[in-house]
Amino acid sequence: DQEIARLIKKTVLAAGIRGDMPEAERVKLFSGHSLRAGLASSAEVDERYVQKQLGHASAEMTRRYQRRRDRFRVNLTKAAGL
Repeated sequence: DQEIARLIKKTVLAAGIRGDMPEAERVKLFSGHSLRAGLASSAEVDERYVQKQLGHASAEMTRRYQRRRDRFRVNLTKAAGL
């Protein structure tokens, strides 16, 4: 598991992700956990399937992994007729 975390951190730095931040802060933001959270956030399936795949005992834990899942699904400017 640590090798995966090192690989992710190395890739984040090489790709220049969040290049506006100091390197030490950038590597703290990304880990193996980022992959699980990304999967949970991007999967457009019923929450119970995500919960089962990730092995979470509760739906609440699954929701904690689903970061900004609906962030761009609804365009407020378009909805307001602008």
